[in-house]
Amino acid sequence: MKKLLIFAGLIALAGSALAQDAMMGIVVKPDALTWKDSPTLPKGAQFATILGDPAKAEMVVQRVKFPPNYQIPPHTHPFVEIATVISGTYGTGEGEKLEKKGELLKAGSLYTHPAKHPHYAWTGNEEAIVQIQYIGPAGIDYINPADDPRKKTQ
Repeated sequence: MKKLLIFAGLIALAGSALAQDAMMGIVVKPDALTWKDSPTLPKGAQFATILGDPAKAEMVVQRVKFPPNYQIPPHTHPFVEIATVISGTYGTGEGEKLEKKGELLKAGSLYTHPAKHPHYAWTGNEEAIVQIQYIGPAGIDYINPADDPRKKTQ
């Protein structure tokens, strides 16, 4: 039994090392990003996936570009969200009602939201780019289903 546990531990360590090696040496430059319209956010937002596959249970890094004076209605994610404001100004708040309370975060600011915790966001008078990191798979659930752009007819 002891040998089996040691063997299982060694396999786990080897798998972890291989996963780390797969991420070594990745360089992504801003002008190489491919921006796509976001089907899960209100019209106007675009995203670029930098690392990982949002459909899989793995580390994902994405950048999201928001137009000026943009709002994301209250929603939740199944994952912990860790985000850094890359450019522009970006506000985020917690709760089931968008209130635009608090200061707009400037470039370099970092914020987090726990999994399944209602929150919302808005931008200032300029475009904002935010880098979001999470462990997939991706997901978003709007507090008010009528806010979900996937359910709106075009």
